[in-house]
Amino acid sequence: MAGVEELLRELTPQVLGFLTRRYGQFDLCEDAVQEALLAAATQWPADGIPANPRGWLITVATRRLTDQFRSESSRRRREDSVAAMAGPEVAPAADSLDAPEGDDTLTLLLLCCHPAVTPASQVALTLRAVGGLTTAEIAHAFMVPEATMAPRISRAKKSIKNAGSRFELPPAEELADRVRVVRQVLYLIFNEGYTASSGESLQRVELTAEAIRLTRMLSAALPDDGEVAGLLALMLLTDSRRAARATADGSLIPIDEQDRALWDHDQISEGAALILATMSRGGVGPYQLQAAIAAVHAEAPSADATDWPQIHALYLILEKLAPNPMVTLNRAIALSQVDGPQAGLDLLATLDDDKNLVESHRLDAVRAHLHERAGNLATAHALYLSAARRTTSLPEQRYLTAKAAAVTP
Repeated sequence: MAGVEELLRELTPQVLGFLTRRYGQFDLCEDAVQEALLAAATQWPADGIPANPRGWLITVATRRLTDQFRSESSRRRREDSVAAMAGPEVAPAADSLDAPEGDDTLTLLLLCCHPAVTPASQVALTLRAVGGLTTAEIAHAFMVPEATMAPRISRAKKSIKNAGSRFELPPAEELADRVRVVRQVLYLIFNEGYTASSGESLQRVELTAEAIRLTRMLSAALPDDGEVAGLLALMLLTDSRRAARATADGSLIPIDEQDRALWDHDQISEGAALILATMSRGGVGPYQLQAAIAAVHAEAPSADATDWPQIHALYLILEKLAPNPMVTLNRAIALSQVDGPQAGLDLLATLDDDKNLVESHRLDAVRAHLHERAGNLATAHALYLSAARRTTSLPEQRYLTAKAAAVTP
């Protein structure tokens, strides 16, 4: 079954791209592809994978699409439209099913990440239309009811339709901005998978795996985009620690306490080589800098051997290139390793006016850690409890509560 799922996810953008190029109407084509994927997921495990799985999906999806056209109130107009586009036979000819179609991945990603669609819906639609996940799977990954996720995806497709978007690459002057949004969406998917924002599980492997897979596809479509390569390297290097991040009962293990023998060294080698190659070409961007920081962590043989001065220097560059309170928060941790906990605390004080960060648990958690290192145990205890109350992740909550108990004065 796992092999079928992997194949279906690989074929999803190919089939959806074929149909949308041929018939237009992305929303209807996407619905038809989902029905074809469901049929395949039901039949292939029992009957075996067909000799031409892509052609099988295209044929089934086309039949579903034809049914949708015929069920519309403007039946005659739609049937005439189908006839004009597809000729006498709606189903594609057998010899066209394997015809080279080009790579539609980039076009699909750009369409799903259209500026008319909200960020949350961009994520959901990308996972469904390009990733091949069902609405139920996406809802489960984000821990919301399917009845909540389905309208979100429908609204996203309606927004794209109302915006009059065509299935084609945007003009050259818009491409860079649109690709930037795609990178952000893939990064959001990865982050939600790597550290789940709520619920019992620390991480959701299906989301991190899908983010890496889609970023590989994007990198193949844009081989000269250094930031896409940087994003892929960042994901690989970060995900390499997955097996060491939690105990058997799901409790969080911080990086300095992890068993580095459990890290995926193949991923580390691939990610480090990728970021070294892309940074040597020049034009360094935020994802590349974050990947370089992750590489320094990943290549350190132990926590004590980590090159904190280099990490702090990279964060300084990142902070100037892309100012962000989370970057400053992380720089404070690095600075505390270089110049001591008080230096980190002084830097954290500059974030007190950032409403989003102040309301998050992360600022209190980092402050607690630095106060603990400075020997201010009563302050650390109170801050660990404050952070535990604010997080919606149960593994993080348990970890922070245990830290508070450990530093009880």
